[in-house]
Amino acid sequence: AIALLLCLFPMPYDYYTLVRFASMIIFACFAVVFFKEKNTLFMVIAISLAILFQPLAKITLSRGMWNLIDVITAGALILLWWKNHKATK
Repeated sequence: AIALLLCLFPMPYDYYTLVRFASMIIFACFAVVFFKEKNTLFMVIAISLAILFQPLAKITLSRGMWNLIDVITAGALILLWWKNHKATK
């Protein structure tokens, strides 16, 4: 989530590529976890995010659109972490 929020600031192009690659891997892992938990909705969302963030066949969007996606995704990740953290207490 922090890496996605840092994308709001001017960074070297390689940073954005690294974040996209790391995000793709993380969302693909989330998809596997959600598949094992039989949580179809979250699995589809995770797969969609993995495809959106993958750096190989880039999806061209404006900087403003990517900023919006980064903020929404980071917020969702923080919310999921907070709910999971709260549930484990």
